[in-house]
Amino acid sequence: MAALQLTPAQRKQYRAAAHHLHPVVMIGAEGLTPAVIKETDAALLAHGLIKIRVFSDQRAERETLLSTLADQLKAAPIQHIGKLLVLWRPEPEKHATPAADEFKASGPRVIKILKFSKSGSQRAQVKKMTVMGNERLTVGGIVKRAKKRIISQKKRSLAE
Repeated sequence: MAALQLTPAQRKQYRAAAHHLHPVVMIGAEGLTPAVIKETDAALLAHGLIKIRVFSDQRAERETLLSTLADQLKAAPIQHIGKLLVLWRPEPEKHATPAADEFKASGPRVIKILKFSKSGSQRAQVKKMTVMGNERLTVGGIVKRAKKRIISQKKRSLAE
């Protein structure tokens, strides 16, 4: 008995989503080794919905592999068609660190500027400049500090 039970409608939805996937885990002649279980667990953590290819001609053996993997990894068996098995497990939520949100301002970036000669007979000069996060590049190739956007009194009063 698998750890996760899905309704037929959910299973149908996951079968449709798995249709275009390629197998990420392959089970060979050795069968279900600890390395295979570890890789399957890592693939479920990364993707949630995975396909597994089994190189075995015995259908009963493939069915037991599917149920064993689903039990051990607390996943839901979605489909067993031919030598392909499909497993699904909900992906864990990724917690954002609050420290990372504090430093979201854009950092320095390198910009290439083309300066053309006034006569037009010489090649354009390529000039690399570093633009900080609070600066902007004008059309003429001049770096200016970015100004805060001015908000009218009317809009400011509506926002409050």
